[in-house]
Amino acid sequence: MSRRARVTPAEAGLPDGGRRRTPGLRREEVAVLAGVGVSWYQWLEQGRDITVSPQVLDSVARVLRLSPAERRHLYVLAGLNPPALEPAPEDRDMCQGLRRLIDAWMPFPAHIMDVYWNAVMYNDAAAAVLGMRSDTTRNCLIDFFTDQRYRARMPGWEELAPKVVAQFRSACSECPDDDGFRAVVEEAKAASAEFAELWERRDVRPGGQNRKEIDHPLAGLLVVEATQLRVPARPDLVIVLHTPLPEADTARKLEWLVSPEGRRGAMHPLAG
Repeated sequence: MSRRARVTPAEAGLPDGGRRRTPGLRREEVAVLAGVGVSWYQWLEQGRDITVSPQVLDSVARVLRLSPAERRHLYVLAGLNPPALEPAPEDRDMCQGLRRLIDAWMPFPAHIMDVYWNAVMYNDAAAAVLGMRSDTTRNCLIDFFTDQRYRARMPGWEELAPKVVAQFRSACSECPDDDGFRAVVEEAKAASAEFAELWERRDVRPGGQNRKEIDHPLAGLLVVEATQLRVPARPDLVIVLHTPLPEADTARKLEWLVSPEGRRGAMHPLAG
């Protein structure tokens, strides 16, 4: 009722019709525009125990001009599995704030991926430590299996690989019919027999934290914890923050790598 009251007849494509006793649309108007019966729509507003379908709820959400979050909430109220979250138009311009976030994480590595694990942005520490750069595929899953520079720095690569694949399958399960996920999987299969073998295991693991040991050519052993974070307003993005663990004096080494001295050393690349 509150959302019906905020939609004007003009916004719904209806004539104004003169003075109204209540603001917004009438129940009868919502029902006609959504293609449902007037009594049924009234029962829906009253929260009665009626059968609803996703298609009908989507029609009502369209007429009431619900935001993605409000549409999802409507599904929950109706007792249906809610659709995947989508970013609202006003939240799409958050990249500058997210860039400030990962830059503030310096001197520790941080990067941001989209739902397909394509790298959207990364800070200087991610470039220095993880080898993230513009001449790779920029897809974190495919690069994990094909980027020889990254792989050479990971003594525990074989142990981590099954977890990475299981986490990507978990991400795929949120959108089972998405062609974008299918394309990434097919490209990864074609590029890596190891990925193809792990994918057929059908393991599923939610994104969370992974321990990484990195053998850096300049700094030596680094031990970090990679944590995946989601921003509710941007469900299409994943923030990955790498936190130094107490072992191997990692925090000090990371600070040195992004210092002027460390950057000068990186100008003279070593093997790996």
